Amino acid sequence: MSKYITTPIYYVNGEAHIGHAYTTFIADSMARYEKLKGEDTYFLTGTDEHGQKIEESAQKNNKPTQQFADEISATFKNLWDEFEICYDKFIRTTDEEHKRGVQKAFEVMMAKGDIYKDFYEGHYCVSCETFFPETQLIDGAFCPDCGRSTNVVKEESYFFRLSKYQDALLKHYAENPDFILPRSRANEVINFVKGGLRDLSVTRTSFTWGVKLPESMHDDKHVMYVWLDALMNYVTALGYGQEGEKMSYWPASVQFVGKDILRFHAIYWPAFLMSLDLPLPKTIGAHGWWTRDGEKMSKSKGNVISPKEVSDAYGVENLRYFMLREVPFGQDGDFSQRAFIDRINSELSNDLGNLLNRIIGMSGKYSDFLIDSKDVERYHAKELAAMAGVLASLDEYMETLQTHRYLEELWKLFSIGNKAIEEYAPWVKMKENKADEALATVALVANILAKAALMLSPIMPKTTAVIADTLGFAIDNANYRALVREGKLLAPFTIKKTPPLFPRIEEPLMAEAPAAKPNEKEIEVKKEKPKAQEKKEETTGLIEIGQFFETSLKVGTILEAEAVEKSAKLLRLQVDLGEAKPRQIVAGIKEFYTPESLVGTQACVVANLKPAKLMGMLSEGMLLAAKDEDGLCLVRPEKPKKAGTPIG
Repeated sequence: MSKYITTPIYYVNGEAHIGHAYTTFIADSMARYEKLKGEDTYFLTGTDEHGQKIEESAQKNNKPTQQFADEISATFKNLWDEFEICYDKFIRTTDEEHKRGVQKAFEVMMAKGDIYKDFYEGHYCVSCETFFPETQLIDGAFCPDCGRSTNVVKEESYFFRLSKYQDALLKHYAENPDFILPRSRANEVINFVKGGLRDLSVTRTSFTWGVKLPESMHDDKHVMYVWLDALMNYVTALGYGQEGEKMSYWPASVQFVGKDILRFHAIYWPAFLMSLDLPLPKTIGAHGWWTRDGEKMSKSKGNVISPKEVSDAYGVENLRYFMLREVPFGQDGDFSQRAFIDRINSELSNDLGNLLNRIIGMSGKYSDFLIDSKDVERYHAKELAAMAGVLASLDEYMETLQTHRYLEELWKLFSIGNKAIEEYAPWVKMKENKADEALATVALVANILAKAALMLSPIMPKTTAVIADTLGFAIDNANYRALVREGKLLAPFTIKKTPPLFPRIEEPLMAEAPAAKPNEKEIEVKKEKPKAQEKKEETTGLIEIGQFFETSLKVGTILEAEAVEKSAKLLRLQVDLGEAKPRQIVAGIKEFYTPESLVGTQACVVANLKPAKLMGMLSEGMLLAAKDEDGLCLVRPEKPKKAGTPIG
């Protein structure tokens, strides 16, 4: 059975950031995992290069639009090549084959009666390339997705009959619970569709940078609207419209996207496929966003993370491991250098690297570096059974996109190895003239490292290739079948001396994110403040520790969220605080968060506030948040915690 894995195609209005790298690392790891298992796998990535935003960005940079798109697209491709991403095709929506495939799709939809011409008047967000009905706007003017101003646009347009597919979409969601992963994301999509689908504008006449309509339409005024053009890349890359042989890879096994474009991939895309009589992808995997040290990244703050900068400082393999281990798939993650360094030192250096170093040292001392597995089953049946249990559990985690759980479970193998060394103490066995027992323990650990290296190879391919070479085998499907699936042990081999894989890191290797700068008024006030006043302020406003502990702070999981009608600021939330039933909290965060973006996430909650009524609704707590000139963000736990976990 073939496997087809895709990233979203990245928009060429700026260079790659850490979020792009995260999506690509996940998809690359999944593709490598399937190939390791022997599956015929095709992996697609690329760039999205059409639309008004690209045209405007090119003009601002005083460059022809195609040249601008070429240059930005090349930065993505070059970075993925430098990171040794194993893609099979890098598609660009300016490719002629792609344009022909999109035009073919338009003709098929038109012939089926799913596209018609009419006039559109509505609020258009240039940044999101999306029209929004006025009922969805924030305060009647601002985009509900990005918060930017919208423009009222009236123009002739071709429309796709999205409304026709509402019932079919809901039926598909119900019958295929893993169509959207994590499943917590499915509710926001289902609720949106249940709210009623409007037909979708799929062409524009106000700009020219896009795919022209098919010649058979005899209509040169229109170019195809970005989402019809962009989403079709997943099948045009396989030769759709040109009898491409690679169409046998369709439908996709998993299509990775950021949560901000889930709606387009989980609603528009399957509706397009239904119209074209093509099967739907098995899974749309929607991941969260990344912050830096708890703050949203922005160019104005100067805290945007370049994956190239991180890779140059710490190595791309360490970055891959950290990002796939640090955050549960679907939730937002925080990039902290301290957390990054801690994982390198504790998990990679101590748990993995040190274990390899120990058996190199012991085998050199006890057996002239020769390792033989002949007595492992005799002395270590318990450890072999535990290892087999771990290996058997891994596939499910990767299939459900839970890379953090996959790595967490995989690391249990290194615990088994380190524990075996401490429990059986080969150095003691050698003194007791029990060399066969001592060498069996060394061989046990070598086999643990070999099997773990195979399963870690999709995440850290170059590092595990070094481990495999040290242990005298290769990372390939044959060894995966023999060592992992069939439970065989390594044949006798001579272990190689290898320098430490993960040298400890004592200090951050990158500049820290810049601290927020005080504004000019704050500086002047500080300059003019009398010393006596400063002294007074140092001793007022302080509380005793007991007063602090009178406040009950807990981690809450947001189960449901909805906008409060007739309010520009309020959202009504149902929050799990580990109690018998969820609490209702009414929060004034509508300007900064959509209800859909909050479901399934966690926040810090003041849990012992006296209930209050806001617009007639009972609010049984308060979310903690921070707000400055760049907006508001919720205070969240660094890592997911059990609902109701105390803070303090």
